[in-house]
Amino acid sequence: MKELYVSPSGDDTWPGTRERPLATLTHARDLARGTGAVVNLLTGTHRLAETFQLTEADSGVTYRAEGEAVVSGGRRITGWRERDGVWLAEVGDLDTRRLYIDGRRAERSAIDTVPGNATRTDTGYVTDSTAPQSWGNPGDVEFVLRGVYPWTEARLGVAAVEGDEHSTTVTMAQPAFGWAIELYNSVVPWEGGGESYGPGLPTRVENGVGFLTEPGTFALDRSRPGRHVLHYRPRPGEDPGRTEVVAPVLEELVKVTGAGDVAFLGITFADATWMRPSSPEGFLHYHGAGYYDGGPIEKISFAEGAWVTVPGESLTIPANVVFEGTERVTVEGCRFTRLGATALRLSGGTGILVRGNVFEDVCGGGVSIGESRGARIENNWVHDIGVEYSGSPGIAVSASEDSTLAHNQVNDVPHCGIVLGPGKSTRVMRNLTFNTLKVLADGGGVYLSGPQGDSHDNGAVIRGNVVRDTLTPYNFALYTDYGAAWVTVEGNAVQRADNTATLQVWPPLENVVFRGNVWDADPVGLGDPPEGVTLEDNVTLADEKDFEARTADIVARAGLEPGYAHLLGR
Repeated sequence: MKELYVSPSGDDTWPGTRERPLATLTHARDLARGTGAVVNLLTGTHRLAETFQLTEADSGVTYRAEGEAVVSGGRRITGWRERDGVWLAEVGDLDTRRLYIDGRRAERSAIDTVPGNATRTDTGYVTDSTAPQSWGNPGDVEFVLRGVYPWTEARLGVAAVEGDEHSTTVTMAQPAFGWAIELYNSVVPWEGGGESYGPGLPTRVENGVGFLTEPGTFALDRSRPGRHVLHYRPRPGEDPGRTEVVAPVLEELVKVTGAGDVAFLGITFADATWMRPSSPEGFLHYHGAGYYDGGPIEKISFAEGAWVTVPGESLTIPANVVFEGTERVTVEGCRFTRLGATALRLSGGTGILVRGNVFEDVCGGGVSIGESRGARIENNWVHDIGVEYSGSPGIAVSASEDSTLAHNQVNDVPHCGIVLGPGKSTRVMRNLTFNTLKVLADGGGVYLSGPQGDSHDNGAVIRGNVVRDTLTPYNFALYTDYGAAWVTVEGNAVQRADNTATLQVWPPLENVVFRGNVWDADPVGLGDPPEGVTLEDNVTLADEKDFEARTADIVARAGLEPGYAHLLGR
């Protein structure tokens, strides 16, 4: 088998041997085309100037790390000067939403909300405080609105800030703000609910130069087109002459379209961004990885007198590593980190294997599978994802057939751990989720909605999973929702949740079987289960010692298998 070697210190005029490696992945790709070669990435950071693309002509090639090989879409920032304890760098037309200092994420500069006595208007906000007038360039500032709905977090840009010595008017960017007023409306006429019309005050205001007070924070000033200035307030001990500062630039690191028998092994994918939320359209999040981009809005009634407005259609947060229409693809032993969207998405293919990877420090979700057949997602560790888009799930599968999600560990995520949309013959087996729903509510460690087949023979099976520590109030740890049908939920262990499960949803559950589960509290609706739900041999054990004794075998088999425990540092 032909082998090629690529090194950041190589040369594309060399033959691509270990001793005289190539310099770029693109040249290695071209030499490997049609040969079934193995392309070895030697230790170092392989910086991409553009998306690394593979097509059907690149089938049969394996890309394998030899040592610590990083494929990066980032740009090193140099030429710093210091002013009043803040580092400043001229960065031309650079546009980014993230910054990494020696591999550690810097936070965007921020304040909690609009200061003073603020109220919302049809075009923005008015406050009796003059502080917003010193925020910096208004077009750089972004409002975060967490909990517009309990499961929602929106991001809206500012267009202008004007005022005098008495008050300030903040005008929001359009069309995003107008969309938000139309989209976020609800009436929940019971205790803890109420009426909501459009966005309220922000829960966080980001990226103002005037917010740059905390060490380890940054802001990007774009007030002069083509002459942007990056501001960073360093942590103690950081020195511009010794510190590596990287700004993610590319939105797609790798895109594979139509190729077959392609493998990526042991590679770290890092330093990518997603700039859509910085546009005037903003990020009108609705649920999961979905967001609104204009178009029809529907009013959904879900109980007597209760309703909510939702997008008639949604877009999905894109991914930084993308596979489309691929056959027999393997992604194994890789690390996905410092990424600005969903880490990995595979759609429209067959024979997908995603195994033994780590997903961490990702702004969106970890793994997303869509419209695929025969996908296997197993023994992956997904944690600390959704750091910017809090609705993002750890692992998501939708519109797919014959998918298996087994022995994954998903922990410390802002919303759902594992999510299934409508599909057929999906198996969720012996996964471990904990510390889910750390930020938003109304989700679960394992969440599924819609029809999962047309009989129990091709429906979903949720078996042998451990779901514990589902954190925010108003959650259902093992959550069959929104018309879920043809689902068998059996032999799972559920502990320390606001609610272990719910049997009463709208549209109602149909042909859902809960069998042999062990939980530490009864599911909601257990006393009056709907016709579409069958309950068999489930056990409630409120005593922690009794629960742990009864579930010891389930716990021992869930999560990463012994051969993958090294991913956790064990």
